[in-house]
Amino acid sequence: MRPLGKTGNYISTRIGRAIADYKLIEDKDRILVAVSGGKDSLTMLHLLNERRKWAPVSYELVAMHVETDYKCGAANRNRLKKFFEKRGVEYHFEKLAIRRPGEDPGCFWCSWNRRKSLFLAADRFGCNKVALGHNKDDIVETLLLNIFYHGEFSAMNPRQELFGGKIVIIRPLCYVEEKHLARYAKECRFPVDARNCLAAEASRRRLMKEFVKKVEKDCAYVKTNIFRCIARVKKDYINIL
Repeated sequence: MRPLGKTGNYISTRIGRAIADYKLIEDKDRILVAVSGGKDSLTMLHLLNERRKWAPVSYELVAMHVETDYKCGAANRNRLKKFFEKRGVEYHFEKLAIRRPGEDPGCFWCSWNRRKSLFLAADRFGCNKVALGHNKDDIVETLLLNIFYHGEFSAMNPRQELFGGKIVIIRPLCYVEEKHLARYAKECRFPVDARNCLAAEASRRRLMKEFVKKVEKDCAYVKTNIFRCIARVKKDYINIL
């Protein structure tokens, strides 16, 4: 396997920082890694697997790809299979019917069912954690979406316990910007299968992405500032309503 290189080391360092800050990975963890076939999930799986060579804790990885019949479809199974096998990672594929006759299920229904599939698979394969490939941009955009469209201050947590702690969602890429993931996937020639969702949620997310990009021209640290504000709500405003 080729060395990580400058970009890979940069991303891996930030993954390590997130793991330490939020206790994302602990000794004896068995982690189900959700792999969509995009740059984020492929990079996450690759680097988490590389980190096992020197990490101070021992953990197992199980790659999982959910194939659906919806707009986003599924990545190329053969290319993903080769990707998993080259790294010696246990892997599974699961088919999921999303479409309903005469209806457009939309992002929420698709996402909800994909997530349900992952949780059921985690239980089936004895995994106590599920790793999702959401990056720093995703978290920032989600916060803005919830503020603008739902009137609430909420985002994706780097670590989130569900079902009484039986399953823990982790987001190892929470400190990594999308541009670095795109660069690394290109450098490594990962078999990225980019499929764009055409639903309204995706359009709104693009709007948030463009908004942040414009503000970034005036404030280079806007993403970091928005990310940090999630944990910096002033006490005076907590019980304002």
